[in-house]
Amino acid sequence: MSTGDEGHGAGRLARREQDILALERRGFPGPGLKERAIREELGLAPVRYYQLLNALLDDPRALAHDPVTVNRLRRIRETRRTER
Repeated sequence: MSTGDEGHGAGRLARREQDILALERRGFPGPGLKERAIREELGLAPVRYYQLLNALLDDPRALAHDPVTVNRLRRIRETRRTER
């Protein structure tokens, strides 16, 4: 039976997921630089990147992989939701 986790263990993130979290750990000094890195380094459109990132924030594997980054991004997301 397939679980959709081919290529990585059940408790581990796929390479692309790890790369997304690694990109979020980096600081970007100017506008547009993050979007450029998303396109050039990950080969993703920024809209798709943010969709994947948002899903990752709810994934317990992401929290286990990088708790500092995931918790920081969860706080930011929650702040933005309450401001709306």
